[in-house]
Amino acid sequence: MEHSRWKLARERRFTEGYTESPEVEQGRQEHRLAMELAKVVYDRRIELGLSQSELAARAGLTQGKISRIEGSDAVPTLPLLAKLTKGLNASLNIAIDVDDARVTLSAHKAA
Repeated sequence: MEHSRWKLARERRFTEGYTESPEVEQGRQEHRLAMELAKVVYDRRIELGLSQSELAARAGLTQGKISRIEGSDAVPTLPLLAKLTKGLNASLNIAIDVDDARVTLSAHKAA
């Protein structure tokens, strides 16, 4: 099927009331959460003027781990998140509700 026909078929499914399975929707929600974390980490790192290597050194992590987090390829553990927020000089806030999840970083005020 050529691309334009595939796009029309996909649009038709959504307009005809097509819904995804709960498993697929849960996977999408998990990926959205990882992407939100990736965005706030990247934005804060850029705000601080740090390279991935510099952030890794500050956080006691590897540059590869920072890259995987910013690429939303990794689901970090709580201890890793603690190290990451220390390196970013910020507090991590994750609000998870039934149908919504939000990730924010709050910069620490300079002393």
